[in-house]
This record gives sequence, C-alpha cells and structure tokens, in this order.
Amino acid sequence: MQYYDIRKKCEGSLCYDFSAVETFLNEKSVREALGVGDIEFVSCSTEVYDSMTSDWMKNLAVGIPALLQGGTRVLIYAGEYDLICNWLGNSKWVHAMQWSGRKNFVAASTVPFVVDRAEAGLLKSHGPLSFMKVRNAGHMVPMDQPKASLQMLQSWMKGRVSIAVSKSVTSPL
Repeated sequence: MQYYDIRKKCEGSLCYDFSAVETFLNEKSVREALGVGDIEFVSCSTEVYDSMTSDWMKNLAVGIPALLQGGTRVLIYAGEYDLICNWLGNSKWVHAMQWSGRKNFVAASTVPFVVDRAEAGLLKSHGPLSFMKVRNAGHMVPMDQPKASLQMLQSWMKGRVSIAVSKSVTSPL
C-alpha cells in the first residue's frame, strides 16, 4: 500500500510513472509554446520544492474565504483512494470553513459528476465553491482519471463545473 493510492504498491521514487509527461514537456515545440526556453522539466524539481517549503502546512481555510467573498470561484477536489490528501479530510475542512455561503454550501445536495454517462465523482457546489470526490483516483487524479479530470477542469473554467445529473445522492461529501 502507498500513501498516494491505497490500492497500489509504490513503484519508483514517486510511486507514479511520469516518464511520458517528462518526455512531452521536454519536447522543443512544447518548451517554446510554454515560453520556458531551454529549462528542462523534471518531475520533482528540488529548486521548485525548496522555493515552496514556506507554503507547507499553511491553513488555507483562512485565506480561501476571502477569495470566495470576492467572487473568485474555487474548486477543491481529491481522489477517493488518496491517503495523504484524502477526500474525507478535505471535505471536512471545506465544510467547516467559515464564509458567508457556508450554511448554503453545507445544505447543498451532493450530485454525481457524470462523464460519458458514467459517474466519475461526487460533486457539491454552492456559489463560487465546489468540492469533488473523484472516483477511482488516487493523489494524481489527472493520471488516474484523465478524461474526468479534463472535463472537470474545462467545466470549472467555463463556470459550469456542476455538469451532473440533477438528482442528489445519499452519500454525502
């Protein structure tokens, strides 16, 4: 068992195979399109890691309400088999977060997030806040569920993340 996906055994240093991503992101045409010049992409950059250590273990529940109050749409999602950033813990802090829409968010129905007529996750939304538990995914949701991830991201960017069936489900988030 591994922390990133409790269904799998960890293989390799990062427990996921990033070789295809590395190959793609290091193609000259992709680097040019991204405007990164000759900088080589690596899956786990120590330079990026070191630059972000000051962000570790910050309570984001205190900053996110200000974003929500300002109308910024926020999407929190987690794979159902991720242990290290588990969906239940994420759901708990999202539901407990203090903001003006909290009561309505908590009372909102949980609906299936549907991709190709199949349930790909469970979604709860109110106003600018959406939370999704992604089915059959671990820590790397886009690698585990690429089609669902793409639809989730595209829908959210268009302000329509709640592309789901209208009936609520009994399983709360």
